[in-house]
Amino acid sequence: MDEHKPRSIISRMSFVLASMNSNSNSGKDALIDLIGGTAGGTACVYVGQPLDTVKVKMQTFPTIYSKGMVYCLMDTFRKDGIRRGLYAGTLPALAANISENAVLFAAYGICQKLVAFVTGQKVSEMGPLQNACSGFCAGFFSSLTLCPTELVKCRLQAMREMSTISAGAGNGSVGAKVHIGPWGLCRQIFRDEGFKGFFHGLTSTFAREMPGYFCFFGGYEVSRYLLTPEGKTKEEIGPLRTVLCGGIGGVILWTAIFPTDVVKSRIQINKLNITLLACMRDIYQKEGIMALYTGLGPTVIRTFPATGALFLAYEYTKKALHELFD
Repeated sequence: MDEHKPRSIISRMSFVLASMNSNSNSGKDALIDLIGGTAGGTACVYVGQPLDTVKVKMQTFPTIYSKGMVYCLMDTFRKDGIRRGLYAGTLPALAANISENAVLFAAYGICQKLVAFVTGQKVSEMGPLQNACSGFCAGFFSSLTLCPTELVKCRLQAMREMSTISAGAGNGSVGAKVHIGPWGLCRQIFRDEGFKGFFHGLTSTFAREMPGYFCFFGGYEVSRYLLTPEGKTKEEIGPLRTVLCGGIGGVILWTAIFPTDVVKSRIQINKLNITLLACMRDIYQKEGIMALYTGLGPTVIRTFPATGALFLAYEYTKKALHELFD
């Protein structure tokens, strides 16, 4: 009996060490995904911010910008310039995208492992549908970080138009704060609405992000599968194909969720206390179905290079870090 004890002890120690190594690898993978998502989010903002500003303005003020994307772009540039106009809200946009994508890609990696465990597969063997389900789950966690920062970004982008409307209604107090900064606006929101004011539109954000990231990661993975040359893996498709696949995923994402995004923007900017469906029904009844797609043009044009840059930065940052630590 005693002669078997050393083997038993060694077996248990080996199991514990293997478990520790596995946990260590999971932690390392999550950290790498976090850093990769941060790099991707930064690239996405700087590439796409001007047309994101146009998109938000067209969604929220369709009557002011009924002449279309080019008019909105030139009017914003002429009246507010590049920094205060086209790149308005860049700081909260960076905070939003960096926090969202860092959490999104870290959660995506963890959700991939969970889906792989449930389906009895390895992560590397998962198909587009399993990866899309992982993206759906990850969207829940990214929404919690995205909602407050995107609320601030959207209100900064629409500040001049809101000030003009308020002045026209006889409220001159807002007009004096046309150029309020991110921190000033945060203080104003906290003072007027409390901490919960930063999560105004959270339900709409969930409704947009979770199905959106199902489409996003699904479209990206399907594109990678179709564009992988024979005899190579999807990690070897190169930077150009990575940008193309990221752009396709982004276009599929926004085309699928755009009506929800229009509703979210209006709820957050106009401080509406109504449900997602009630707001969508109100827009449809008063403005027609096409109002739910106002701003889709600049969004699609922005999304292709922006999400292409996001995935390029994410994939190659991740690859470099794995080579560094492995």
